[in-house]
Amino acid sequence: MRKERHQRLLKRGIITPEAFRDAERESSSHGRFLEEILGDRGVPRHELLFCISETYNLPVVEYREDLLISRSLLKRLDPERLKRSLWVPLSAAGDKAEVIAYRPDDEGVAAEIRSVLGVRDIRFLAALPQDIIRIIENNQDLNPGFPPQAGRTPLALVRTFLAERRSLFASYRTSLARGRTGLSFIRTGISFITIGIVLFRVFGSGYPVIADLLLVGAGAVMAVDGLIWYLPARKSGQTRFNCIPTEPTCGTTVLAADDPEGNPIFRRTPPAGGAAELRAGWDDLSPVMRRRFLASDRTDLAEERTVLACYRSIMARSRTGLAFTRTGVAFMGLGIALLRQFGAGPWRAFDILLLLAGICMTLEGFYWYLPGRTAGKEGFSSVKRAGQMRSIWNFAFPPEIGTGPVRCFSGPPVRPSHAPGIWATTGLALERTLLAERRNVMARVRTVMARSRTGLAFIRTGMSVAAVGFGLLVYFGAGGPAWLAINLFLILSGVLCIADGLYWHLPAERLRRQFPYCFGDMEIAMPDYGRPGRCWGKAVFSHDDI
Repeated sequence: MRKERHQRLLKRGIITPEAFRDAERESSSHGRFLEEILGDRGVPRHELLFCISETYNLPVVEYREDLLISRSLLKRLDPERLKRSLWVPLSAAGDKAEVIAYRPDDEGVAAEIRSVLGVRDIRFLAALPQDIIRIIENNQDLNPGFPPQAGRTPLALVRTFLAERRSLFASYRTSLARGRTGLSFIRTGISFITIGIVLFRVFGSGYPVIADLLLVGAGAVMAVDGLIWYLPARKSGQTRFNCIPTEPTCGTTVLAADDPEGNPIFRRTPPAGGAAELRAGWDDLSPVMRRRFLASDRTDLAEERTVLACYRSIMARSRTGLAFTRTGVAFMGLGIALLRQFGAGPWRAFDILLLLAGICMTLEGFYWYLPGRTAGKEGFSSVKRAGQMRSIWNFAFPPEIGTGPVRCFSGPPVRPSHAPGIWATTGLALERTLLAERRNVMARVRTVMARSRTGLAFIRTGMSVAAVGFGLLVYFGAGGPAWLAINLFLILSGVLCIADGLYWHLPAERLRRQFPYCFGDMEIAMPDYGRPGRCWGKAVFSHDDI
């Protein structure tokens, strides 16, 4: 059948019988269409179309971007099944349908069409197999060779899943911030209680005891209120997040989401065949094909923002742990001071309880901190890697090679056949991608600043620990080898915490200063899609303008 369909090529000497048989063998061994291989070997496309038209005595159709299937008809079809069967309907009404097919003489294909479309009368048009697949992919909103997950609608669904996850992270961070506020209440309340009890132990009973009781009562109310705020945050703090991102590949793979019972799992599809070459030839892509790549870029940017939000959430949890540690250190210091000041007595149990509570809180706080330390390292590395990766602008406006002056072209690459609306829509897609990238830059800044804040929290914790040790050493003296060892341990631990906090804070501060979002003035690019990005104008706004 193949030889009959391509007899014209052999009769006209366009291809030799040996070359034709070699192409057939390659088609069978590699699973490629024979017409595609013949085209690669120099057979003109119009000759292949003539072969199909003469064989079936039917008009032929070529792929065009404006050759669209009605949405109501497309909903009833399985695109992947159509690709395997190599037919696609143009219209179906009543008992009649107009169908493009590669093998219109195949009774199995005709029976499948009648079954799927529910028609009896079929008007066939012929087409090359690769054209039929491109027509189907174009109606799926796919670039050539890409999986169904690369359509703009599935990608928009993935971005919605990612946005929902970022909202959960934001809610989680808000809960932790509430928990840290509760810990401040607890520290203040315990301070009131301790002051009231110490005054009572020093001055005894009498009229001043009313003030002591008021302090103790107010402290108890604040401690209970803080505990009510803190406990939900502690419960949410037990959540474990997986912040490991997939590896973006500049649009050659697609981020997809599997949704097992409402908990999406994100993964990368295998690389699409020829996608890298397609992306590299950006200037040769149609506007629709560009918009599909841009949709994939925005999805990759959304994934990066989500991963950075995950890192910030874990660092927020670590800061809550450090706040808990500082509360525990304050309790420990008070317990030790009361034990050494008053010695044995009826209040000794209270002092020991205060000391033990402080130890437990300190240990739990450090337990919360350790995952945050890992997240801080990974988040900082992720920000630095992002600055070294290629972006959409490397394809849309590649930098010129050479040392001469930068040339800024004035006109967009518009062909006479392109309708203005097509380029306007593509320009808006570029605009959305630019805004998405700008949000990512700000997300990177927030991640760096979160690392810096976490470092500062560690410094505060270290200062609290060192201050407790130093204060005990100055007030009570050495007090024996055991007490001296405890004091020196607290001082040394605090100094190490301060040094580690500086190690976190200083690099983050240097990187933060590289971004304009941290200053009073803000620059906003004024896009001109007919010019390279480095030639776009800028509008500068200050606080006086806002």
